[in-house]
Amino acid sequence: MASSQPQATTDTSSRSFLQISIVMSCLCAGTFVAALDATIVTTSLPSIAGHFHSASGYTWIGSAYILANTASVPSWGKLSDIWGRKPLLLCGNAIFFAGSLICSVANTMALFLFGRVMQGLGAAALMTLVNICVCDLFSLRDRGLYFGLLSVDWALASGIGPILGGVLTEKATWRWCFWINLPITGLAFLLLWLALELDNPHTPIWDGLKAVDWIGSLFVIGSSIMLLLALDFGGVTHPWDSATVICLIVFSIVVLSLFVLNEWKLAKYPVIPLILFQHRSGIAAFVVCFCHGFIFMGEAYYLPLYFQAVLGATPIMSGVYLLAFVIACTFSGAFTGLFIQKTGQYIPPMWLGLGLLTLGAGLLINLEATANWGKIIGFQIISGLGIGMNFEGPLLALQAIVGVKNTATATATIGFVRTMSTAISVVIGGVVFQNQMVKEGPNLVQSLGSELASRFGGANVTANIQLIGTLPADQREVVRQAVFGSLRTTWIMYVAFAGVSLVAGFFVGAHHLSEEHEVAVLGLHGQSGDSSEDTSDDAPATRTMEMQ
Repeated sequence: MASSQPQATTDTSSRSFLQISIVMSCLCAGTFVAALDATIVTTSLPSIAGHFHSASGYTWIGSAYILANTASVPSWGKLSDIWGRKPLLLCGNAIFFAGSLICSVANTMALFLFGRVMQGLGAAALMTLVNICVCDLFSLRDRGLYFGLLSVDWALASGIGPILGGVLTEKATWRWCFWINLPITGLAFLLLWLALELDNPHTPIWDGLKAVDWIGSLFVIGSSIMLLLALDFGGVTHPWDSATVICLIVFSIVVLSLFVLNEWKLAKYPVIPLILFQHRSGIAAFVVCFCHGFIFMGEAYYLPLYFQAVLGATPIMSGVYLLAFVIACTFSGAFTGLFIQKTGQYIPPMWLGLGLLTLGAGLLINLEATANWGKIIGFQIISGLGIGMNFEGPLLALQAIVGVKNTATATATIGFVRTMSTAISVVIGGVVFQNQMVKEGPNLVQSLGSELASRFGGANVTANIQLIGTLPADQREVVRQAVFGSLRTTWIMYVAFAGVSLVAGFFVGAHHLSEEHEVAVLGLHGQSGDSSEDTSDDAPATRTMEMQ
Protein backbone atom coordinates (compact mmCIF):
# COMPACT_ATOMS: atom_id res chain seq x y z
CA MET A 1 0.00 0.00 0.00
CA ALA A 2 1.23 3.49 -0.68
CA SER A 3 2.45 5.67 2.09
CA SER A 4 0.59 8.81 3.08
CA GLN A 5 3.82 10.76 3.18
CA PRO A 6 4.49 13.31 0.46
CA GLN A 7 6.36 12.10 -2.59
CA ALA A 8 9.83 13.22 -3.58
CA THR A 9 9.74 13.17 -7.35
CA THR A 10 11.72 14.77 -10.12
CA ASP A 11 10.95 15.50 -13.71
CA THR A 12 13.61 13.78 -15.78
CA SER A 13 12.51 15.74 -18.84
CA SER A 14 14.08 18.87 -17.30
CA ARG A 15 17.50 17.50 -18.24
CA SER A 16 18.71 18.41 -21.69
CA PHE A 17 19.75 15.78 -24.20
CA LEU A 18 23.30 17.16 -24.04
CA GLN A 19 23.44 16.83 -20.26
CA ILE A 20 22.10 13.27 -20.33
CA SER A 21 24.55 12.38 -23.11
CA ILE A 22 27.54 13.77 -21.21
CA VAL A 23 26.59 12.09 -17.93
CA MET A 24 25.79 8.72 -19.52
CA SER A 25 28.99 8.81 -21.59
CA CYS A 26 31.00 9.33 -18.41
CA LEU A 27 29.10 6.62 -16.54
CA CYS A 28 29.64 4.23 -19.45
CA ALA A 29 33.33 5.14 -19.44
CA GLY A 30 33.54 4.13 -15.77
CA THR A 31 31.84 0.80 -16.47
CA PHE A 32 34.05 0.24 -19.50
CA VAL A 33 37.41 0.65 -17.75
CA ALA A 34 36.25 -1.40 -14.75
CA ALA A 35 35.13 -4.30 -16.96
CA LEU A 36 38.13 -3.91 -19.26
CA ASP A 37 40.62 -4.20 -16.43
CA ALA A 38 39.22 -7.56 -15.37
CA THR A 39 40.14 -9.13 -18.74
CA ILE A 40 42.80 -6.97 -20.40
CA VAL A 41 45.58 -8.58 -18.35
CA THR A 42 44.69 -12.16 -19.32
CA THR A 43 46.86 -12.08 -22.45
CA SER A 44 49.61 -9.98 -20.85
CA LEU A 45 50.03 -12.09 -17.67
CA PRO A 46 53.12 -13.97 -18.92
CA SER A 47 54.86 -10.71 -19.86
CA ILE A 48 54.05 -9.04 -16.53
CA ALA A 49 55.10 -12.05 -14.43
CA GLY A 50 58.26 -12.41 -16.52
CA HIS A 51 59.15 -8.72 -16.12
CA PHE A 52 59.06 -9.01 -12.32
CA HIS A 53 60.57 -12.53 -12.34
CA SER A 54 57.70 -13.75 -10.18
CA ALA A 55 56.09 -17.12 -10.81
CA SER A 56 53.55 -16.64 -7.99
CA GLY A 57 52.68 -13.22 -9.38
CA TYR A 58 51.10 -14.91 -12.39
CA THR A 59 48.21 -16.00 -10.16
CA TRP A 60 48.03 -12.97 -7.88
CA ILE A 61 47.83 -10.39 -10.67
CA GLY A 62 44.27 -11.48 -11.39
CA SER A 63 43.39 -12.60 -7.87
CA ALA A 64 44.32 -9.31 -6.19
CA TYR A 65 41.90 -7.44 -8.44
CA ILE A 66 39.07 -9.96 -8.05
CA LEU A 67 39.41 -10.22 -4.26
CA ALA A 68 39.34 -6.45 -3.72
CA ASN A 69 36.56 -5.94 -6.26
CA THR A 70 34.18 -8.65 -5.09
CA ALA A 71 34.62 -8.17 -1.35
CA SER A 72 34.01 -4.41 -1.43
CA VAL A 73 30.96 -4.27 -3.73
CA PRO A 74 28.25 -4.53 -0.99
CA SER A 75 29.72 -1.69 1.07
CA TRP A 76 29.68 0.95 -1.69
CA GLY A 77 25.89 0.93 -1.97
CA LYS A 78 25.25 1.65 1.71
CA LEU A 79 28.07 4.21 1.88
CA SER A 80 26.41 6.10 -0.98
CA ASP A 81 23.15 6.13 0.98
CA ILE A 82 24.96 7.89 3.82
CA TRP A 83 27.22 10.35 1.95
CA GLY A 84 25.55 10.60 -1.46
CA ARG A 85 26.23 9.07 -4.87
CA LYS A 86 28.39 11.73 -6.48
CA PRO A 87 31.08 12.03 -3.76
CA LEU A 88 31.47 8.24 -3.57
CA LEU A 89 31.52 7.87 -7.38
CA LEU A 90 34.24 10.50 -7.69
CA CYS A 91 36.13 8.84 -4.84
CA GLY A 92 35.94 5.45 -6.58
CA ASN A 93 37.05 7.05 -9.84
CA ALA A 94 40.06 8.59 -8.10
CA ILE A 95 40.99 5.28 -6.43
CA PHE A 96 40.85 3.48 -9.78
CA PHE A 97 42.96 6.23 -11.40
CA ALA A 98 45.57 5.96 -8.63
CA GLY A 99 45.65 2.16 -8.89
CA SER A 100 46.12 2.32 -12.66
CA LEU A 101 48.93 4.85 -12.27
CA ILE A 102 50.69 2.66 -9.70
CA CYS A 103 50.46 -0.39 -11.99
CA SER A 104 51.80 1.68 -14.89
CA VAL A 105 54.98 2.73 -13.08
CA ALA A 106 55.49 -0.11 -10.55
CA ASN A 107 59.04 -1.47 -10.38
CA THR A 108 58.34 -4.32 -7.95
CA MET A 109 55.68 -7.02 -7.89
CA ALA A 110 54.55 -5.94 -4.40
CA LEU A 111 53.88 -2.39 -5.57
CA PHE A 112 52.18 -3.68 -8.72
CA LEU A 113 49.84 -5.92 -6.69
CA PHE A 114 49.04 -2.98 -4.40
CA GLY A 115 47.98 -1.08 -7.50
CA ARG A 116 45.82 -4.02 -8.60
CA VAL A 117 44.08 -4.01 -5.20
CA MET A 118 43.36 -0.29 -5.56
CA GLN A 119 42.05 -0.91 -9.08
CA GLY A 120 39.74 -3.60 -7.70
CA LEU A 121 38.39 -1.28 -5.01
CA GLY A 122 37.87 1.53 -7.49
CA ALA A 123 36.27 -0.76 -10.06
CA ALA A 124 33.81 -2.04 -7.45
CA ALA A 125 32.77 1.55 -6.75
CA LEU A 126 32.45 2.37 -10.45
CA MET A 127 30.41 -0.72 -11.36
CA THR A 128 28.10 -0.33 -8.36
CA LEU A 129 27.61 3.42 -8.21
CA VAL A 130 27.13 3.84 -11.95
CA ASN A 131 24.04 1.64 -11.75
CA ILE A 132 22.83 3.42 -8.62
CA CYS A 133 23.28 6.82 -10.30
CA VAL A 134 21.11 5.63 -13.19
CA CYS A 135 18.44 4.75 -10.60
CA ASP A 136 18.65 8.26 -9.14
CA LEU A 137 18.53 9.89 -12.57
CA PHE A 138 15.69 7.97 -14.25
CA SER A 139 12.37 6.30 -13.51
CA LEU A 140 12.02 2.53 -13.27
CA ARG A 141 10.55 2.48 -16.78
CA ASP A 142 13.40 4.47 -18.32
CA ARG A 143 16.15 2.61 -16.46
CA GLY A 144 15.74 -0.36 -18.78
CA LEU A 145 17.20 1.63 -21.68
CA TYR A 146 20.17 2.94 -19.71
CA PHE A 147 20.87 -0.38 -18.00
CA GLY A 148 20.84 -1.82 -21.52
CA LEU A 149 23.51 0.67 -22.60
CA LEU A 150 25.62 -0.21 -19.56
CA SER A 151 25.27 -3.94 -20.26
CA VAL A 152 26.41 -3.36 -23.84
CA ASP A 153 29.35 -1.40 -22.45
CA TRP A 154 30.22 -4.16 -19.97
CA ALA A 155 29.97 -7.02 -22.46
CA LEU A 156 31.98 -5.12 -25.08
CA ALA A 157 34.77 -4.28 -22.64
CA SER A 158 34.91 -7.85 -21.34
CA GLY A 159 35.08 -9.18 -24.89
CA ILE A 160 37.73 -6.90 -26.35
CA GLY A 161 39.89 -6.83 -23.20
CA PRO A 162 41.99 -9.91 -24.06
CA ILE A 163 42.44 -8.75 -27.67
CA LEU A 164 43.46 -5.23 -26.65
CA GLY A 165 45.78 -6.56 -23.95
CA GLY A 166 47.48 -8.87 -26.42
CA VAL A 167 47.92 -6.14 -29.03
CA LEU A 168 49.30 -3.59 -26.53
CA THR A 169 51.69 -6.13 -25.02
CA GLU A 170 52.89 -7.33 -28.41
CA LYS A 171 53.14 -3.97 -30.19
CA ALA A 172 54.14 -1.67 -27.29
CA THR A 173 54.48 -2.76 -23.65
CA TRP A 174 52.21 -4.38 -21.06
CA ARG A 175 52.27 -1.11 -19.11
CA TRP A 176 49.96 0.39 -21.74
CA CYS A 177 47.24 -1.95 -20.43
CA PHE A 178 47.15 0.44 -17.45
CA TRP A 179 48.24 3.74 -19.00
CA ILE A 180 45.16 3.52 -21.23
CA ASN A 181 42.91 3.94 -18.18
CA LEU A 182 44.32 7.31 -17.12
CA PRO A 183 42.94 9.65 -19.81
CA ILE A 184 39.56 7.89 -19.75
CA THR A 185 39.09 8.02 -15.97
CA GLY A 186 40.64 11.48 -15.69
CA LEU A 187 38.27 13.01 -18.25
CA ALA A 188 35.30 11.13 -16.78
CA PHE A 189 36.13 12.48 -13.29
CA LEU A 190 36.23 16.07 -14.56
CA LEU A 191 32.98 15.84 -16.55
CA LEU A 192 31.09 14.03 -13.78
CA TRP A 193 32.22 16.64 -11.29
CA LEU A 194 30.88 19.38 -13.57
CA ALA A 195 27.77 17.76 -15.10
CA LEU A 196 26.39 15.15 -12.68
CA GLU A 197 23.64 16.73 -10.60
CA LEU A 198 22.45 14.50 -7.76
CA ASP A 199 21.33 15.12 -4.20
CA ASN A 200 24.19 15.60 -1.74
CA PRO A 201 23.08 15.09 1.88
CA HIS A 202 26.27 16.77 3.23
CA THR A 203 26.48 14.18 5.99
CA PRO A 204 29.20 15.12 8.52
CA ILE A 205 32.15 12.74 8.25
CA TRP A 206 32.09 11.70 11.90
CA ASP A 207 28.33 11.14 12.00
CA GLY A 208 28.54 9.11 8.81
CA LEU A 209 31.37 6.97 10.15
CA LYS A 210 29.33 6.18 13.26
CA ALA A 211 26.41 5.09 11.05
CA VAL A 212 28.44 2.66 8.92
CA ASP A 213 27.73 -1.02 9.56
CA TRP A 214 31.37 -1.76 10.31
CA ILE A 215 30.73 -5.22 11.76
CA GLY A 216 28.57 -6.27 8.82
CA SER A 217 31.06 -4.86 6.32
CA LEU A 218 33.93 -6.68 8.05
CA PHE A 219 31.99 -9.95 8.06
CA VAL A 220 30.95 -9.81 4.40
CA ILE A 221 34.45 -8.79 3.28
CA GLY A 222 36.07 -11.48 5.41
CA SER A 223 33.68 -14.21 4.28
CA SER A 224 34.09 -13.25 0.62
CA ILE A 225 37.89 -13.15 0.77
CA MET A 226 38.13 -16.52 2.54
CA LEU A 227 35.81 -18.17 0.02
CA LEU A 228 37.63 -16.67 -2.96
CA LEU A 229 41.02 -17.65 -1.52
CA ALA A 230 39.78 -21.21 -1.02
CA LEU A 231 38.59 -21.30 -4.63
CA ASP A 232 41.86 -19.76 -5.78
CA PHE A 233 44.06 -22.22 -3.83
CA GLY A 234 42.01 -25.37 -4.42
CA GLY A 235 43.60 -27.71 -6.94
CA VAL A 236 46.36 -25.18 -7.74
CA THR A 237 48.63 -24.44 -4.77
CA HIS A 238 46.81 -26.74 -2.33
CA PRO A 239 44.75 -29.91 -2.84
CA TRP A 240 41.00 -29.51 -2.40
CA ASP A 241 41.09 -31.81 0.64
CA SER A 242 43.96 -29.90 2.30
CA ALA A 243 43.50 -28.32 5.72
CA THR A 244 44.09 -24.86 4.24
CA VAL A 245 41.28 -25.05 1.70
CA ILE A 246 38.84 -26.82 4.03
CA CYS A 247 39.44 -24.31 6.85
CA LEU A 248 38.97 -21.36 4.51
CA ILE A 249 35.64 -22.73 3.27
CA VAL A 250 34.40 -23.66 6.78
CA PHE A 251 35.34 -20.31 8.31
CA SER A 252 33.84 -18.51 5.33
CA ILE A 253 30.51 -20.18 6.09
CA VAL A 254 30.84 -19.41 9.82
CA VAL A 255 31.57 -15.73 9.18
CA LEU A 256 28.72 -15.57 6.66
CA SER A 257 26.38 -16.91 9.37
CA LEU A 258 27.61 -14.22 11.76
CA PHE A 259 27.01 -11.64 9.03
CA VAL A 260 23.39 -12.76 8.59
CA LEU A 261 22.87 -12.63 12.38
CA ASN A 262 24.34 -9.13 12.53
CA GLU A 263 22.18 -7.84 9.66
CA TRP A 264 19.08 -9.45 11.19
CA LYS A 265 19.44 -8.48 14.85
CA LEU A 266 22.18 -5.93 15.45
CA ALA A 267 22.88 -3.56 12.55
CA LYS A 268 21.05 -0.22 12.65
CA TYR A 269 21.88 0.52 9.00
CA PRO A 270 22.61 -2.97 7.54
CA VAL A 271 24.92 -3.15 4.54
CA ILE A 272 22.67 -5.85 3.00
CA PRO A 273 19.15 -5.58 4.50
CA LEU A 274 17.50 -8.99 4.80
CA ILE A 275 14.32 -7.42 3.39
CA LEU A 276 15.90 -8.06 -0.01
CA PHE A 277 15.35 -11.79 0.53
CA GLN A 278 11.79 -11.70 1.92
CA HIS A 279 10.01 -11.95 -1.42
CA ARG A 280 9.86 -15.00 -3.69
CA SER A 281 10.31 -12.86 -6.79
CA GLY A 282 13.40 -11.21 -5.33
CA ILE A 283 15.02 -14.52 -4.42
CA ALA A 284 14.31 -15.83 -7.92
CA ALA A 285 15.90 -12.67 -9.38
CA PHE A 286 19.06 -13.35 -7.37
CA VAL A 287 19.15 -16.95 -8.63
CA VAL A 288 18.73 -15.81 -12.24
CA CYS A 289 21.44 -13.18 -11.75
CA PHE A 290 23.86 -15.74 -10.27
CA CYS A 291 23.30 -18.29 -13.04
CA HIS A 292 23.49 -15.56 -15.69
CA GLY A 293 26.90 -14.36 -14.49
CA PHE A 294 28.02 -17.96 -13.97
CA ILE A 295 27.25 -18.98 -17.56
CA PHE A 296 28.49 -15.71 -19.10
CA MET A 297 31.91 -16.10 -17.50
CA GLY A 298 32.03 -19.82 -18.20
CA GLU A 299 31.56 -19.30 -21.93
CA ALA A 300 33.84 -16.25 -22.02
CA TYR A 301 36.58 -18.23 -20.24
CA TYR A 302 36.33 -21.75 -21.69
CA LEU A 303 35.51 -20.95 -25.32
CA PRO A 304 38.98 -19.36 -25.74
CA LEU A 305 40.45 -22.53 -24.20
CA TYR A 306 38.62 -24.53 -26.88
CA PHE A 307 39.91 -22.20 -29.59
CA GLN A 308 43.52 -22.41 -28.38
CA ALA A 309 43.91 -26.00 -27.16
CA VAL A 310 41.62 -27.76 -29.65
CA LEU A 311 41.69 -25.54 -32.76
CA GLY A 312 45.26 -24.27 -32.26
CA ALA A 313 44.45 -20.54 -32.27
CA THR A 314 46.77 -17.91 -30.79
CA PRO A 315 45.60 -16.00 -27.69
CA ILE A 316 44.77 -12.92 -29.77
CA MET A 317 42.92 -14.90 -32.44
CA SER A 318 40.95 -16.74 -29.77
CA GLY A 319 39.69 -13.34 -28.67
CA VAL A 320 38.75 -12.55 -32.27
CA TYR A 321 36.87 -15.84 -32.57
CA LEU A 322 34.87 -14.86 -29.46
CA LEU A 323 33.56 -11.68 -31.10
CA ALA A 324 30.41 -13.43 -32.37
CA PHE A 325 29.45 -14.06 -28.74
CA VAL A 326 30.33 -10.52 -27.67
CA ILE A 327 28.51 -8.81 -30.56
CA ALA A 328 25.39 -10.91 -29.95
CA CYS A 329 25.49 -9.93 -26.26
CA THR A 330 25.78 -6.24 -27.04
CA PHE A 331 23.05 -6.28 -29.69
CA SER A 332 20.50 -8.12 -27.55
CA GLY A 333 21.38 -6.07 -24.46
CA ALA A 334 20.68 -2.82 -26.30
CA PHE A 335 17.49 -4.15 -27.89
CA THR A 336 16.20 -5.45 -24.55
CA GLY A 337 16.78 -2.10 -22.86
CA LEU A 338 14.86 -0.29 -25.60
CA PHE A 339 12.04 -2.87 -25.43
CA ILE A 340 11.68 -2.44 -21.66
CA GLN A 341 11.57 1.35 -21.94
CA LYS A 342 8.92 1.25 -24.67
CA THR A 343 6.68 -1.44 -23.17
CA GLY A 344 7.41 -1.43 -19.43
CA GLN A 345 7.76 -5.24 -19.58
CA TYR A 346 10.92 -7.11 -18.63
CA ILE A 347 9.49 -10.63 -18.24
CA PRO A 348 9.11 -11.53 -21.98
CA PRO A 349 12.75 -10.78 -22.89
CA MET A 350 13.92 -12.43 -19.67
CA TRP A 351 12.10 -15.69 -20.41
CA LEU A 352 13.11 -15.65 -24.07
CA GLY A 353 16.70 -14.92 -23.10
CA LEU A 354 16.83 -17.71 -20.53
CA GLY A 355 15.49 -20.12 -23.13
CA LEU A 356 18.13 -19.04 -25.66
CA LEU A 357 20.82 -19.14 -22.98
CA THR A 358 19.92 -22.73 -22.09
CA LEU A 359 19.70 -23.73 -25.75
CA GLY A 360 23.01 -22.08 -26.55
CA ALA A 361 24.81 -23.74 -23.64
CA GLY A 362 23.38 -27.09 -24.70
CA LEU A 363 24.47 -26.61 -28.31
CA LEU A 364 28.08 -26.08 -27.20
CA ILE A 365 28.14 -29.78 -26.32
CA ASN A 366 27.87 -30.43 -30.07
CA LEU A 367 30.97 -28.44 -31.02
CA GLU A 368 33.45 -30.50 -33.01
CA ALA A 369 37.16 -31.16 -32.58
CA THR A 370 37.70 -29.52 -35.97
CA ALA A 371 36.79 -25.97 -37.01
CA ASN A 372 33.15 -26.12 -38.08
CA TRP A 373 32.61 -22.36 -38.31
CA GLY A 374 28.88 -22.61 -38.90
CA LYS A 375 28.45 -24.26 -35.52
CA ILE A 376 31.09 -22.14 -33.77
CA ILE A 377 29.56 -18.83 -34.85
CA GLY A 378 25.92 -19.92 -34.72
CA PHE A 379 26.12 -21.43 -31.25
CA GLN A 380 27.91 -18.34 -29.93
CA ILE A 381 25.23 -16.06 -31.38
CA ILE A 382 22.42 -18.03 -29.74
CA SER A 383 24.21 -18.01 -26.37
CA GLY A 384 25.12 -14.33 -26.70
CA LEU A 385 21.55 -13.30 -27.49
CA GLY A 386 20.33 -15.13 -24.39
CA ILE A 387 23.03 -13.63 -22.18
CA GLY A 388 22.37 -10.09 -23.42
CA MET A 389 18.64 -10.28 -22.70
CA ASN A 390 19.19 -10.89 -18.97
CA PHE A 391 21.44 -8.09 -17.82
CA GLU A 392 18.52 -5.80 -16.95
CA GLY A 393 15.57 -8.02 -15.97
CA PRO A 394 16.70 -9.40 -12.57
CA LEU A 395 17.84 -5.97 -11.38
CA LEU A 396 14.61 -4.23 -12.43
CA ALA A 397 12.51 -7.00 -10.87
CA LEU A 398 14.30 -6.58 -7.55
CA GLN A 399 14.16 -2.79 -7.60
CA ALA A 400 10.45 -2.91 -8.37
CA ILE A 401 9.65 -4.72 -5.12
CA VAL A 402 12.08 -3.28 -2.55
CA GLY A 403 11.20 0.39 -3.01
CA VAL A 404 13.24 3.56 -3.39
CA LYS A 405 14.75 3.37 0.09
CA ASN A 406 16.49 0.06 -0.60
CA THR A 407 17.35 0.63 -4.27
CA ALA A 408 21.05 1.29 -3.63
CA THR A 409 21.57 -1.76 -1.43
CA ALA A 410 19.54 -3.94 -3.83
CA THR A 411 21.66 -2.75 -6.76
CA ALA A 412 24.91 -3.33 -4.86
CA THR A 413 23.78 -6.79 -3.74
CA ILE A 414 22.85 -7.81 -7.30
CA GLY A 415 26.30 -6.61 -8.37
CA PHE A 416 27.90 -8.62 -5.56
CA VAL A 417 26.03 -11.78 -6.56
CA ARG A 418 26.99 -11.34 -10.22
CA THR A 419 30.65 -10.68 -9.41
CA MET A 420 30.82 -13.64 -7.03
CA SER A 421 29.16 -15.89 -9.61
CA THR A 422 31.81 -15.08 -12.22
CA ALA A 423 34.61 -16.00 -9.81
CA ILE A 424 32.90 -19.23 -8.76
CA SER A 425 32.13 -20.12 -12.39
CA VAL A 426 35.78 -20.27 -13.44
CA VAL A 427 36.66 -22.42 -10.43
CA ILE A 428 33.81 -24.93 -10.73
CA GLY A 429 34.34 -25.14 -14.47
CA GLY A 430 38.03 -25.73 -13.79
CA VAL A 431 37.31 -28.50 -11.29
CA VAL A 432 35.04 -30.32 -13.76
CA PHE A 433 37.55 -29.86 -16.58
CA GLN A 434 40.54 -30.95 -14.50
CA ASN A 435 38.79 -34.03 -13.10
CA GLN A 436 37.91 -35.11 -16.62
CA MET A 437 41.51 -34.53 -17.76
CA VAL A 438 42.67 -36.75 -14.89
CA LYS A 439 40.43 -39.51 -16.27
CA GLU A 440 42.14 -39.04 -19.63
CA GLY A 441 45.49 -39.65 -17.92
CA PRO A 442 45.95 -43.33 -18.94
CA ASN A 443 45.40 -42.50 -22.62
CA LEU A 444 47.85 -39.60 -22.40
CA VAL A 445 50.50 -41.75 -20.69
CA GLN A 446 50.09 -44.48 -23.29
CA SER A 447 50.59 -42.05 -26.19
CA LEU A 448 52.98 -39.47 -24.71
CA GLY A 449 54.85 -41.23 -21.94
CA SER A 450 54.51 -40.41 -18.25
CA GLU A 451 56.79 -37.35 -18.20
CA LEU A 452 55.17 -35.54 -21.12
CA ALA A 453 51.67 -36.67 -20.14
CA SER A 454 52.12 -35.08 -16.70
CA ARG A 455 52.35 -31.68 -18.40
CA PHE A 456 48.81 -32.10 -19.75
CA GLY A 457 47.18 -33.77 -16.76
CA GLY A 458 44.64 -32.02 -14.53
CA ALA A 459 45.28 -28.29 -14.18
CA ASN A 460 48.62 -28.39 -16.04
CA VAL A 461 47.12 -28.33 -19.53
CA THR A 462 46.04 -24.68 -19.31
CA ALA A 463 49.63 -23.65 -18.56
CA ASN A 464 51.02 -25.71 -21.47
CA ILE A 465 48.68 -24.83 -24.31
CA GLN A 466 51.56 -23.50 -26.42
CA LEU A 467 53.30 -26.88 -26.09
CA ILE A 468 50.44 -28.69 -27.85
CA GLY A 469 51.35 -27.15 -31.20
CA THR A 470 54.94 -28.44 -30.96
CA LEU A 471 53.95 -32.10 -30.57
CA PRO A 472 54.07 -34.61 -33.44
CA ALA A 473 50.75 -34.92 -35.26
CA ASP A 474 49.65 -38.19 -33.62
CA GLN A 475 50.47 -37.02 -30.09
CA ARG A 476 48.93 -33.60 -30.73
CA GLU A 477 45.69 -35.28 -31.78
CA VAL A 478 45.56 -37.34 -28.56
CA VAL A 479 45.92 -34.20 -26.42
CA ARG A 480 43.38 -32.28 -28.50
CA GLN A 481 40.83 -35.07 -28.15
CA ALA A 482 41.43 -35.24 -24.39
CA VAL A 483 40.87 -31.49 -24.00
CA PHE A 484 37.88 -31.59 -26.32
CA GLY A 485 36.21 -34.40 -24.35
CA SER A 486 36.89 -32.67 -21.04
CA LEU A 487 35.39 -29.42 -22.32
CA ARG A 488 32.28 -31.30 -23.44
CA THR A 489 31.75 -32.46 -19.84
CA THR A 490 32.27 -28.86 -18.70
CA TRP A 491 29.56 -27.64 -21.11
CA ILE A 492 27.15 -30.21 -19.64
CA MET A 493 27.71 -28.68 -16.20
CA TYR A 494 26.94 -25.20 -17.56
CA VAL A 495 23.75 -26.51 -19.17
CA ALA A 496 22.62 -27.68 -15.72
CA PHE A 497 23.06 -24.16 -14.33
CA ALA A 498 21.26 -22.73 -17.36
CA GLY A 499 18.36 -25.05 -16.59
CA VAL A 500 18.25 -23.76 -13.01
CA SER A 501 18.09 -20.18 -14.31
CA LEU A 502 15.27 -21.11 -16.68
CA VAL A 503 13.20 -22.59 -13.85
CA ALA A 504 13.97 -19.67 -11.51
CA GLY A 505 12.92 -17.20 -14.20
CA PHE A 506 9.31 -18.39 -13.97
CA PHE A 507 9.22 -17.31 -10.30
CA VAL A 508 10.25 -13.72 -11.07
CA GLY A 509 7.15 -11.56 -10.83
CA ALA A 510 5.96 -9.12 -13.50
CA HIS A 511 5.91 -5.94 -11.43
CA HIS A 512 4.83 -2.52 -12.65
CA LEU A 513 7.63 -0.23 -13.81
CA SER A 514 6.54 3.28 -12.91
CA GLU A 515 7.14 6.19 -15.28
CA GLU A 516 7.16 8.54 -12.29
CA HIS A 517 10.67 9.12 -11.01
CA GLU A 518 11.08 9.12 -7.24
CA VAL A 519 14.22 10.35 -5.53
CA ALA A 520 15.83 8.45 -2.67
CA VAL A 521 16.24 10.49 0.50
CA LEU A 522 19.93 10.24 1.32
CA GLY A 523 21.93 10.90 4.46
CA LEU A 524 21.21 9.71 7.98
CA HIS A 525 17.66 11.06 7.78
CA GLY A 526 16.98 8.84 4.77
CA GLN A 527 18.32 5.79 6.63
CA SER A 528 16.13 6.24 9.69
CA GLY A 529 12.75 4.70 10.16
CA ASP A 530 11.27 1.33 9.42
CA SER A 531 13.09 -0.49 6.64
CA SER A 532 10.73 -3.40 6.54
CA GLU A 533 8.60 -2.08 3.72
CA ASP A 534 5.73 -4.10 2.33
CA THR A 535 7.07 -6.70 -0.05
CA SER A 536 3.96 -8.75 -0.57
CA ASP A 537 2.86 -9.74 -4.05
CA ASP A 538 0.45 -6.79 -4.07
CA ALA A 539 3.07 -4.24 -3.08
CA PRO A 540 3.47 -1.52 -5.69
CA ALA A 541 6.78 -0.97 -7.42
CA THR A 542 6.95 2.69 -6.41
CA ARG A 543 7.22 4.18 -2.92
CA THR A 544 6.50 7.66 -1.65
CA MET A 545 9.40 9.25 0.11
CA GLU A 546 9.48 11.97 2.72
CA MET A 547 11.26 15.15 1.67
CA GLN A 548 14.09 16.41 3.84
